[in-house]
Amino acid sequence: MKEFLSLLKREFRLFWGNDVLRILFIGAPLMYGILLGYVYGKGKVTDLPIIVVDEDRSEMSSKAIQMFEDNEVIKIADLRYDQIGLSAAAIEQDAACIVIIPKGFEKDILTKKYPEVTTIVNTANVLTANYASGALQLCLGTLKVGVQLETLRKQGTPEAVVMSQYEPFKTTFIKKNNRSTNYMYFLWPGVLATVLQQVLLLGLALSFASEFEKGTFGELIRRAPSITKMLAVKIIPYLLMSFGVWFIYWLFTIWFKVPFYENLGALTFVAGIFVISVCFIGVLVSVLIPNQLKATEVLMVIATPSFILSGFTWPLSQMPIWVQRIADVIPLTHFLKSFRILIIEEGQLSQTASYNWNMVIIGVVCAILSYIALYYKKRKYLKENPQE
Repeated sequence: MKEFLSLLKREFRLFWGNDVLRILFIGAPLMYGILLGYVYGKGKVTDLPIIVVDEDRSEMSSKAIQMFEDNEVIKIADLRYDQIGLSAAAIEQDAACIVIIPKGFEKDILTKKYPEVTTIVNTANVLTANYASGALQLCLGTLKVGVQLETLRKQGTPEAVVMSQYEPFKTTFIKKNNRSTNYMYFLWPGVLATVLQQVLLLGLALSFASEFEKGTFGELIRRAPSITKMLAVKIIPYLLMSFGVWFIYWLFTIWFKVPFYENLGALTFVAGIFVISVCFIGVLVSVLIPNQLKATEVLMVIATPSFILSGFTWPLSQMPIWVQRIADVIPLTHFLKSFRILIIEEGQLSQTASYNWNMVIIGVVCAILSYIALYYKKRKYLKENPQE
């Protein structure tokens, strides 16, 4: 036991002796946690610039413009009365939408000719386009309803009949899970989990590769003749440091007032499975590729697209089957599914069982392969250095 603790101290010394690794493993979670917390801290999209072209200049068009101004999602960055130079203005104002109220708008409404309001949506950014177009639909739909009701009232239609002619049935929308549709609550935790996976893979890419390059693998064999002991010595320090990062993430939720209170114990358990499975992937690559640079490059190829492939922002069901199969062998995919169930949807740990078992399977397979690869590395080294 004393020797094992001594080896753990050795591993921590190796970690702290590597300036780049130390900065990446500790600095990256802190930097990304703070940076992204402030980036998405507002949570909702508001005051998106739009351009309104009022060709009618009537009382009715003024009502529409007033409704646009009252909506918190959009703001009128430019109000004009013709379409001259409209494309250039849209670029200058970075407009999410252009609304064109046609000439004769009020007249056509009063004579029931149903004028068409043209809305040009800038889909260069899909998120802002969806928010802005939704806000405009709400404003114009409300205006349309108001006009219809007012017309019926002016015709002397009883109020009960007015309402029945407008809305024969009611539709109720109930928001569940992230009811405020706060973008930070949705995206921020997923990105931080990705950062944790990234720094773990970066650190463990060097675990055995650095021993091979520096010629200290023989010392490691002498002090830890058991392969299981070697693997434990390499993984345990990162496991301990990962839970330090996890604690920092929890402090961030308090700092940024992110209301994640339910199932934190269950999520911490799942995070432990996630970290262990990621550690064994890093160790496997580090053993198979005895070059620090190449091992890091290979793991970055795995880690970089993992968030995109995880199905966290874009449904896995909409991806080709072969892409889904690739996503299935990345622990982050299953961790983020468990996270969504436990924290966003406030489900039960039992409902994440299949995803947790997938991470366990990934970890076990990589652990077995790491054991086998390390066994042959040790055997080869002892054969080449019989005096050891």
